[in-house]
Amino acid sequence: MTATEPAASDAMATAPSPRPAPGATPPRTSPGTPPRSPLAARAAAELVGTAALVAIVVGSGIQATGLTDDVALRLLANSTATVFGLGVLIALLGPVSGAHFNPAVSLAEWWSARRGGAGVTGRELAVYVPSQIVGGILGAILADAMFGEPLVKWSTHDRSAGNLLLGEVVATAGLILLIFGLARTDRLRFAPVAVASYIGAAYWFTSSTSFANPAVTIGRAFTDTFAGIAPASVPGFVGMQVVGTAVGLALVAVIFVRGRS
Repeated sequence: MTATEPAASDAMATAPSPRPAPGATPPRTSPGTPPRSPLAARAAAELVGTAALVAIVVGSGIQATGLTDDVALRLLANSTATVFGLGVLIALLGPVSGAHFNPAVSLAEWWSARRGGAGVTGRELAVYVPSQIVGGILGAILADAMFGEPLVKWSTHDRSAGNLLLGEVVATAGLILLIFGLARTDRLRFAPVAVASYIGAAYWFTSSTSFANPAVTIGRAFTDTFAGIAPASVPGFVGMQVVGTAVGLALVAVIFVRGRS
């Protein structure tokens, strides 16, 4: 989940359009392009976008639980709502903040910038990540409030099995590979559809149902509903998401090698 944009900025900096594609971190001011949104506005976009994403995930899970006892149908409803909601959020907020909604993506972009690419600075990373985490928590509380659930009730849904942790590595690596692959090939205009579609598919082909997002993971610990995760399982998931981020960046470096002119 989540979703996003890195070396993204690199590709967009030379694009003829004056606005960055959805899912790309808006490039720094250059001749002929409007200035970037203020950092406060970008932080607000990340907070609101992450909150909305978690509200969609948690809320659709609660709704599905009230409508059917079939777990497969619940997951189908949950994943479908997430696909559509995530696509809309990336299209709407991508031109403002890059629509990361995900500390793993922000961290990957910062690392890319340190290696000579374009991306968020250390200062921006320090603002983005807390905004995303706060947004994730608020989104879970909002979803619980809308459905008359306790505003904060720690999840009892244990997700600590080794196979689930492997699923998180796979889900996160695939997400990073997709986002940075689109950036490297100058196709970030497809990010709303591509990222949302990947998350929808990963719901089903990964054992963990593809959290792939530390902020979303933390937020989902605050709700004891269908989409929740027990607080004791959060460190393992977040750790594997960091591993998946490193694996994804390594795959990008191997597969999308920049050719020499």
